[in-house]
Amino acid sequence: MIDVTTAAWAHTAVDLAAWGAGLALSVVLYRWRLKGVTEQVAGKVGGGYFAALAAGAVPGAWLAGSMNSLAGADPALSHSVVGALIGAIVGVEVYKAARGIKGSTGGVFVGPFALGVVVGRWGCLFAGLPDGTYGSPADLPWAVNLGDGVGRHPVQVYESLAMALFLAAYLEGLARRRPWAMRRGFYALCLWYGLTRFGWEFLKPYPPLIGPLNLFHLLCGGLVAYGWVYYRASLARERAQGGALSVPGADHEPV
Repeated sequence: MIDVTTAAWAHTAVDLAAWGAGLALSVVLYRWRLKGVTEQVAGKVGGGYFAALAAGAVPGAWLAGSMNSLAGADPALSHSVVGALIGAIVGVEVYKAARGIKGSTGGVFVGPFALGVVVGRWGCLFAGLPDGTYGSPADLPWAVNLGDGVGRHPVQVYESLAMALFLAAYLEGLARRRPWAMRRGFYALCLWYGLTRFGWEFLKPYPPLIGPLNLFHLLCGGLVAYGWVYYRASLARERAQGGALSVPGADHEPV
């Protein structure tokens, strides 16, 4: 069992680091590969896009986190990154439907979100038991003691490493201008994050809603369904166009 020193302020400190890292990566990706894609999206979404995103993400984060916490033995208001992601998707898709906007518009957020999870989950770990994101008891060499003498699954580390793996694959995809990364990266993110998070939820002591499934199982199931349906639809459109891609070349002209 690994003893972990925890502190309440760790979550805020690491969250700030995660936001900073995500912002820095967004600048790098914009200059390196995504300038053309970002400009194409910005030209069609309009100023209300980010308002719709925020209008979905903020209540989504607090509703999902609080609903899960209030159903447990120690009820409290809380927030959730998966709730924020799903809320943002709902807000943006409603906005896009109202404006008649087609295609993926979330590519610019893929790298920053993934890196934010990679960094931010360590804040959840070092915040300890009060954070409410700890794993179920486990008798494993790498189980962590968060201060109560009980070995637990380090689910925060599992999630961080899983997203680090996705981020590495995504960056490789961008480097090689692979269609899945350039055109469908956001849907791939939803698929990967939803699937892996669904698995990690079995290692958390959250209250079940349907059989062994908790609230986040259901939300992640919806996230996977969204990613799969939209990924397939994007791929079908590409094939209908004869495999032609509208992605920026080195001079930011479509190729």
